[in-house]
Amino acid sequence: MQFGRYFEDFEVGAVYRHWPGKTITEYDDHLFCLLTMNHHPLHLDAHYAETTTQFKRNVVVGNYIYSLLLGMSVADVSGKAIANLEVESLKHVAPTFHGDTVYGETTVLDKAESKSKEDRGVVHVETRGYKQDGTLVCVFRRKVMVPKQAYASGDETPSFPTPKTD
Repeated sequence: MQFGRYFEDFEVGAVYRHWPGKTITEYDDHLFCLLTMNHHPLHLDAHYAETTTQFKRNVVVGNYIYSLLLGMSVADVSGKAIANLEVESLKHVAPTFHGDTVYGETTVLDKAESKSKEDRGVVHVETRGYKQDGTLVCVFRRKVMVPKQAYASGDETPSFPTPKTD
């Protein structure tokens, strides 16, 4: 099973659909908020959200959606990354709510060989997240440094143990 891509595997214009999607629970949202110390009542207090916001319910914290989409893209985009160099832009386009399912896809925008090291290159991608009804909820662009295949170590699963046969 492929995990990530080498520099040569990326083609400008290619679109990778990340599967499966993730249905967001109240627990997911609240745990992320608490772990990151984002205690805004819009995300944690149902009564507050119902009585004082336009949505009348809790909104999932945007950085969770971004983190979720970033994680979804690892197997297709940055699984072999040497470094994540830059997040160029991040836009939260529409809200998500508990019970929504988020799906992601990434488009390769550009790629360039490293100017300083011949064993790698930089890939520029845009990841988009959609709710189950097709509503665009999040878009971000980033640059990832990945190795060239000729310089790969050869072992695709270096941490997989050797099964015992006795």
